[in-house]
Amino acid sequence: MIYLDTSVIAPFYWAEALSGTVEQLLRIETEPGLSQLAEVELFSALSRRIRMGEISQEDARGIVKRFQADIDNSFYTYITLESVHYNLARDWISRFETPLRTLDARHLAIAAKHNLRLVTADEALAVSAKIFGVEAQMLRPLSES
Repeated sequence: MIYLDTSVIAPFYWAEALSGTVEQLLRIETEPGLSQLAEVELFSALSRRIRMGEISQEDARGIVKRFQADIDNSFYTYITLESVHYNLARDWISRFETPLRTLDARHLAIAAKHNLRLVTADEALAVSAKIFGVEAQMLRPLSES
């Protein structure tokens, strides 16, 4: 199983430069995992896109419906956030060694505690993963590969 952060999940549901790369990955990887954190971040990103006029509320509702159908149909393995994830994220951030942000630290802690490869398009998160010894795969658009 792999663990997907929101930077990878979002392009699966709306067109971005990374969409083709994510689709390729999800054809190969049969057990993608995500957490409730990714769900909240995905909805936040949709809300931002609506506010910026990049997407309509109707289109956003369609994306939410597709995402929820994927959850309901067990396309993803859902990982529940636990205290251990928060504690590890706090410990890593408090070392002041990386540009790790709060939510990214939680994604990284989930991957670490479940011994999963973190798949991300966030370079700072990938660098932090390496520093803390967590296996990470940095995705780039197909045109940059």
